[in-house]
Amino acid sequence: MPEAEDAFPSEGADTSHIYPDLDVNQESGLERSGTPVGVPSTVIEPPNVYKSRWRSIRVMYLTMFLSSVSFSICMSSIWPYLRMLDRSATTAFLGWVVAAYSLGQLAASPVFGAWATCRRRSREPLVVSIVINILANLMYAYIVDIPGAAYRKYYLIVARALIGFGAGNVAVVRSYTSGATTIKERTGAMASMSACQATGFILGPGIQAMLVPLGYPIKTSSDLYKYLPLNLYTAPVFLSAVLGLVNVVLLVVVFREHTVVDDSDLDFSRGGSVNADLNEYDAHLQDTTPLGIEVKPDRIAVLVLLFIFFIVLFVFSIFETIATPLTMDEYAWTEEQASLYVGITLAVAGIIAIVVFILIKILSRKLNERFILIGGFIFVLAGFIVYLPWGPARPDVEIAKLTNSSSASVTDMSGMIMEEVEVLGRNVTAAVTTIKTTVTAHTTDLKPAGCPYYFSWCLTTPKIFIEQYFSGTFLIAVGYPTTNVMTYTLFSKILGPKPQGIMMGWLTASGSLARTLGPIFVSQFYQNLGPRWTFSIIAGVVVVTIGVIIGMFKKLVPYQVRWKRLSPR
Repeated sequence: MPEAEDAFPSEGADTSHIYPDLDVNQESGLERSGTPVGVPSTVIEPPNVYKSRWRSIRVMYLTMFLSSVSFSICMSSIWPYLRMLDRSATTAFLGWVVAAYSLGQLAASPVFGAWATCRRRSREPLVVSIVINILANLMYAYIVDIPGAAYRKYYLIVARALIGFGAGNVAVVRSYTSGATTIKERTGAMASMSACQATGFILGPGIQAMLVPLGYPIKTSSDLYKYLPLNLYTAPVFLSAVLGLVNVVLLVVVFREHTVVDDSDLDFSRGGSVNADLNEYDAHLQDTTPLGIEVKPDRIAVLVLLFIFFIVLFVFSIFETIATPLTMDEYAWTEEQASLYVGITLAVAGIIAIVVFILIKILSRKLNERFILIGGFIFVLAGFIVYLPWGPARPDVEIAKLTNSSSASVTDMSGMIMEEVEVLGRNVTAAVTTIKTTVTAHTTDLKPAGCPYYFSWCLTTPKIFIEQYFSGTFLIAVGYPTTNVMTYTLFSKILGPKPQGIMMGWLTASGSLARTLGPIFVSQFYQNLGPRWTFSIIAGVVVVTIGVIIGMFKKLVPYQVRWKRLSPR
């Protein structure tokens, strides 16, 4: 390859073919820009275009972050909120509430992905989706004021479904980032995006935990509370709506459409590799193919990765759905305690995930990404094995806690009252004497704690020790982000250089379907069979997935490797 200075166009040369939609001569001089992920760029671009491109990518990072926040900010409190709206709600119904988010995302992802691909514009579907998300968050906050108390739990499902519909923009975010980066930038960019996603998962439960002291309802006489009912359950979604407005402003003011166009010639003879264990994967491969040669992505590999991503999100949705009910049942935590402690636990898990993303960016330069993917699933498997209950101890059975308060009801109607009564068919006048009685009643706080007595497994299944719960959560916090980012990265590389909006939409839809079925599955199995069977089945699913990856190992290679194998020499 010629030296950098020889590769630059001469002064006054026409560079419109590189970025046809941009005025690249706004600033004088061109340079080969370095990339933020520490890998030399293969794209010759003006400094102003480079800066604009990465500003736009960072707006996508923020959009992904806020999408995660809108999902996770209510996860630890959604079960208490549901119980507050309807005390008869069960964990089975909770599964439908949690699944509603993903069902909405499942419906929206292909739509927004196709919109972005057909219009070749990402801003439009992003702005529309975020506005929907804002309105849905407001609906969530005002459910308690909607007439018809018996139907409020169903309104909660609608609100969560609309929030999920707005989050269908994840497909557009991933597609844009994939198209705005070179193949060598992509692993780092996808890892950074997943780190932003994990940060959203951190701050969501963390914000919820910080708002627990607000309680419900807030004791205030302010008229403002009638119109802005801030409390433990609604303050997080109001904040999410405000952040959504900020995101819309950034999309309008800062975001610009960019598509990377690499050098037109491919030279597979040059050495170097991105993955040390994948020698055929050349570091200098570009994102375009020579004219006249077209190799379609491997359909089997695409389907396999759709399946793998389904399992990744299926397992994680089970983990996040079961956290609050499980801890309330196993450790007799109250609703407020569960919201606080689970929020803190998920926040710590998110911090662990960020560290993992940093390590992934380093390891992906030295290890085959497929091995990293398998390693992530092994951590997830270990986490659910650790969750399995054992030992002689049993969880406390749910009992309503008695308070020290008592009340006395006294009836004192002493005396003789002459009444006409019927005795043996005859009317006679008799003296009726009333007796003085005293009844003492103990009251309860109406918040029973412990494993529900109507769960038969509570009396037979061993307790999950708190050390087990934290250890298993740590292992899953390491495995989930690893499998997530590796699946996204491999999927993007397998698709190749063409616009990926539609396919990214299907990938997101696959994950949304998993997040729809996962909560329903876990709520039914957990309620009827308990944690032992539930976690055993999940562990079995993970084992099968590892087997699929090993069996399809040779097919999970980047598009450029497949191009090299199939194209004429």
